[in-house]
Amino acid sequence: MTGLNRRTLLAGASALGAAALASACTSNVDGPPPAPQGGAQNSANAEPGKKVKVGFAGPQADHGWLNAINTNARTEARRYTDVELVITEGSNDAATQASQIDSLINQKVDVLVVLPADGKQMTPAGRKAMDAGIPVINLDRIFDSAQSYRTWIGGDNYRMGLNAGNYLGKVLNGKGSVIELAGIDTLELTTQRTQGFDDALKNFPGIRKVGRAAAEFNVQTGQSRMAELLQAYPQFDAMWNHDDDQGIGALQAIAQAGRTGFVMVGGAGSKAAMEQIKSDSSVLKATVLYPPTMAASAIRLARLLGQAKGMGDLAEQEIPASVTLSSAVVTKDNVDQYLPFSFE
Repeated sequence: MTGLNRRTLLAGASALGAAALASACTSNVDGPPPAPQGGAQNSANAEPGKKVKVGFAGPQADHGWLNAINTNARTEARRYTDVELVITEGSNDAATQASQIDSLINQKVDVLVVLPADGKQMTPAGRKAMDAGIPVINLDRIFDSAQSYRTWIGGDNYRMGLNAGNYLGKVLNGKGSVIELAGIDTLELTTQRTQGFDDALKNFPGIRKVGRAAAEFNVQTGQSRMAELLQAYPQFDAMWNHDDDQGIGALQAIAQAGRTGFVMVGGAGSKAAMEQIKSDSSVLKATVLYPPTMAASAIRLARLLGQAKGMGDLAEQEIPASVTLSSAVVTKDNVDQYLPFSFE
């Protein structure tokens, strides 16, 4: 929970020159698909039904989390014989992604899943699909208008920061100093993660946040910004890092500086982070989840919408208008429970 990175938009419309839709259909002809996982195993909704053509448009997979989003979508679609997935080549350019969505509309998909390069800029594209009678599942970065999507599903950025802050507050027994390595400050999700963290620290008057830097969700910037923080603050007791991918760079800087004596909590839930937590081999002691499995859930919801079904475990007959995923804190005590759902 973005080379540039999963959150950065590429400037200009030059990418439009390629017209930019490299669609690929996920077929189920290469043998039977795996059985649906999770709750669908025990649901009548898992039985094959009307064929549903699902369009999927997301940003460029230039980040581990975004690559996991694409993998989850493809894998989930293969679980169902009644789902055809048409997935575009991801782009961080809003105009290019809008063109890709136009193509999916023209292909008459039954349901459209969109993880927008930028929620605000892509709002008209979602509205265009909705006006064409195609229900839109808005994944992660939310559109500005509820008229642009039928259902939103995503992580809880505010609670990521809140849970990170409460975890560190307890680890520090309510006393000490902390720093924060954020993502991209121009994005609302970064503001929400910071706000949650700051609100949690209000529960611990003996803890002060002494430093903060934005690392832009990539390894290189994570390393350089962390090096700057280490130089500026010779002593602190804990740190909150918004993103495990940029955390790779941060941990490199920490190792190069030979710094220990503080606790680090990360964000998103990468496999590398969880393995370090399990081995207890670094300052990284926890990570707060921002699950890429939301893409698999989006495919399930798209299938149900296309078949005019509800969610079997709910009393209501309609798919909910929004689904907010939990932000669990993964530590050495529970890492084995979450490691199978981590991403590379």
